[in-house]
Amino acid sequence: MDLGLRDRVFIVTGASRGLGKATAHVLVDEGAKVVISARNAESVEGACQDLGTDNATGVTADNGDPETPARLVSAARDTFGRLDGALISVGGPATGGVLDTSDETWRSAFDTVFLGALRLGRVLVEALEPGGAVAFVLSTSVKQPIGGLAVSNGLRPGLAMAAKTLADEVGPRGIRVNGLLPGRVETERVQELDGLSDDPEATKQSHLAGIPLRRYGQPAEFGRAAAFLLSPAADYITGAMLPVDGGLTRAL
Repeated sequence: MDLGLRDRVFIVTGASRGLGKATAHVLVDEGAKVVISARNAESVEGACQDLGTDNATGVTADNGDPETPARLVSAARDTFGRLDGALISVGGPATGGVLDTSDETWRSAFDTVFLGALRLGRVLVEALEPGGAVAFVLSTSVKQPIGGLAVSNGLRPGLAMAAKTLADEVGPRGIRVNGLLPGRVETERVQELDGLSDDPEATKQSHLAGIPLRRYGQPAEFGRAAAFLLSPAADYITGAMLPVDGGLTRAL
């Protein structure tokens, strides 16, 4: 199926690795152009080289910086002459439980995971024409808590509800807002989380037992789901929270 992405332009944050980078690759493979961002300049440059400099331009930026959204919009318009949508991907917050997570850790995560992402969403939807789309990369913690990830469990559900509210507000303008809820996808982040245990392989096997497909997802599988939600092929889908988790989430 042709997703209708040829010559469209998308911003992808957190795109130097993991789910953001995988989505950028799928978008480019489908004929789109991308503006990618991450905090490390060398990683951004490397990702642009992988994607092809005719297809991608990079911005070194932190999602928590209030100036980042405007910089990304300007990069899209100055480089490619338009903007059709964005994937807002934020790195995973610190691990830990509610009792052992400090106020400062909560505040820092709120600024990046919640406020930074929401600010990006607010600015980007204002820059889009009818037919534009924004998707937030969230987590299965939107629907059920994940052990050892209290900050994610606390902030991501609120961001999901804010995204659904934003979808209500901009829907009459023909702008769509959705969320993606990745589960155990084989990224550096998931490998790091598994590696925190004394026996990473046993930890992985325990997680696999709870996934109906009995395997971790591949980043490209997530990227294809994200590209679909951003594409004209999904023009009647908004305010949705799409699990990409192999059946891990037990809630509806």
